Amino acid sequence: MKNFIYRILLLLFFLMPGIVLAQHQEVSERPEMYKGKGLDSTDSKSVLGAFKGGKVQGHFRYFNMITLNEKDLSDYYANAVGGGLRFETAKFHNFQFGISGFYIFNIGSSDLTIPDSQSGQYNRYEIGLFDIEDPSNMKDIDRLEELYLKYNYKKSFLTFGRQLLNTPFINLQDGRMRPTGVEGLWAEINEIKGTKIEGGWLQSISPRSTTKWFNVGETIGIYSSGLNPDGTPSLYSGQVHSKGVALIGITTKLNKNIKLLGWNMLTENVFNSAMLQTDLSFPLKDNSTLMASAQLIKQDAVNNGGNSDQSKTYFPKGGNSLSFGSRFAWKNKDWEASINYNRITAQGRYLVPREWGRDPFFTFLPRERNEGFGDLDAVMAKLNYNFPKSGFKTSVAAGYYHLPDTKNYALNKYGMPSYTQINTDIRYTFTNTLKGLEAQLLLVAKLNNGETYGNSKLIINKVNMVQSNFVLNFHF
Repeated sequence: MKNFIYRILLLLFFLMPGIVLAQHQEVSERPEMYKGKGLDSTDSKSVLGAFKGGKVQGHFRYFNMITLNEKDLSDYYANAVGGGLRFETAKFHNFQFGISGFYIFNIGSSDLTIPDSQSGQYNRYEIGLFDIEDPSNMKDIDRLEELYLKYNYKKSFLTFGRQLLNTPFINLQDGRMRPTGVEGLWAEINEIKGTKIEGGWLQSISPRSTTKWFNVGETIGIYSSGLNPDGTPSLYSGQVHSKGVALIGITTKLNKNIKLLGWNMLTENVFNSAMLQTDLSFPLKDNSTLMASAQLIKQDAVNNGGNSDQSKTYFPKGGNSLSFGSRFAWKNKDWEASINYNRITAQGRYLVPREWGRDPFFTFLPRERNEGFGDLDAVMAKLNYNFPKSGFKTSVAAGYYHLPDTKNYALNKYGMPSYTQINTDIRYTFTNTLKGLEAQLLLVAKLNNGETYGNSKLIINKVNMVQSNFVLNFHF
C-alpha cells in the first residue's frame, strides 16, 4: 500500500496539467491579515469611538500533512484545525491598539512522541503543525500572537509590542498552522518618495510551532541543533546569551527599472548578517517584462558567538560566511519563468536560527533549508501560470542542491546529503457563496544525490521522500 501511494504522488508531480510556481511558495496566509487593511483613515474623537470603529478579522484553518519515507522507515500523517481572531482599533490621535490570538487542535495524527525504530529519529514535519515542545499535546495549543500599540504619522508608523513581521532574516515562515511572532519596537518610514526604511529592536520571539514567548538567546536551539564543526553534538540550546536583535532595512527605487535593497541584522553578542540586493526590470513591447536580480550576504561572528565555551556557542568565534546569488526571469500577465542560482562559499557555514524564519535565497523551496551549510551550489527553475478568471493558480519548481559530504561537519551542520527537490503547488480561491475560502495542495519530492553511508539517519525526512500538504483557509 505504501509503495502504491508513493507512486501515485510521484505521478502527480509529472502529470499535473498547467503547472506553475509562485515566487513565494509557502503554504501561506493572506498578507492583508497582517496589515490591518480596511480601516477608516480618519481619526476618532474618543477612545470609545476608536474601539467601535475598529475592524475584526477572523481566520479558520485546516491542514493535512502526509510524509512518506523510503523502505522500512516510518511514514507520518497529521490533521490540524484551528481558528483565531484579530482586532485593530481605528485611529485615536494617530494611535491604534491591536490584539490577536489563535488556537489549534490535533484531530488525528501519527504518534509524534515515538522515534523511528530503525534510525532513532523523531518526526520532523508534522510536529510543526502543533507544539514542538510538547508533542503529546493535542488540544491545549493556543497563543496570544499580537498585542501592540501603533502610532501613525502620515505614511509611516511605529509599533511597540507583539507583532508579525516579514524581513529577509526574521519572517513569518508560515508553512504550518501559525507563523513566527516577534516582540519589540518596529518602525516603517515612507516619507521619502520611492524609499522605504524599516527597522527596530526585538527582544522576544515566539517561533512557529511553539506557544510560548522566549528571549532571543532562548530561541536559538528550540529546533534541531545539528553538529559542531568538529562533529560533536551542538550544545548551544539554552546556552546562548543575547539581549536582542537590531534590524534595519532600506528599499529604494532609483527609477522605474532599478530597485536596491539593503538589510543588516545584528544579533547582540552572537553574529551580524548584512545583505545587499539589486532588482532590475526591462519592459518589452509585448506587455511582458524581463527581470534580473543579484544578492550578496556577508556574516561575521560577534564576540564569542553567544557563549565563551565554544562547544556551547552558536556562531564560532571568528567565524564568517559569504553567500551570493542571482535570478533571471520573464513574465507577462499570466506566465512567469525564472532560473535561480545561489552559492555559499567554503569559508564557513551560513547561520541564521531556523526558529526565526526561512532562507532569503532565490533558490529557496518550502520543506527544506540551506541554512547551516557552506560550500553549497544550488540551481532552481520556476514556472508560473495563473488561469485567467478561474481562481486557479498552479505551480512547479525543480532544484538541485549540491552540498558538502555528510561527514564534512565543518560545512554540513545537519548531515544533509546533496539532493534534488521538486515542488508542485495548486491553489484555488472560491467566489460567490464560498467567498473567503481558499484551498491549496502542495506536493514535495526530495531525491538523494549524495552519499549516505548506509545511515538511515541521513535519509529519513531528508531525502528519498514525498510529502503532500492540503490546506483550507477561511478568512472573514
